[in-house]
Amino acid sequence: MNSFTFDHISLSVRDVAKSVRFYQQVFDLTEIENTASNSKTRWLLLGENKQLHLIPRPEAEIKTNKAVHFALSTSSFDAFVQHLNKLDIPYSDWPNSPNKDYVRNDGIKQVYFQDPNGYWIEVNNARS
Repeated sequence: MNSFTFDHISLSVRDVAKSVRFYQQVFDLTEIENTASNSKTRWLLLGENKQLHLIPRPEAEIKTNKAVHFALSTSSFDAFVQHLNKLDIPYSDWPNSPNKDYVRNDGIKQVYFQDPNGYWIEVNNARS
């Protein structure tokens, strides 16, 4: 059987510029060239050649729930939570307790928050 590696995630967004600003401000992501087309889709580098593609869909109805999310890991978890506080970005634990992190049974800390389009993002310390 073939082996696979993660390449990118694409999100439909109402306002591409606003979404790019959010992801750059929150995660300090670098914008890279969209080599696939001349569209208004913008690409951000997640690290290790992984990408986040933000596809403009101003009229799209975006439905989300916390169970559908993507997760990023950081060795600076506590500093990242402080960063969210400085940016006034509300976050919660899995059960939705505001401004609280969650410690899983395996000891991993995590928080959840939403981007400007309502997509859920988990940040954890799984790889620290």
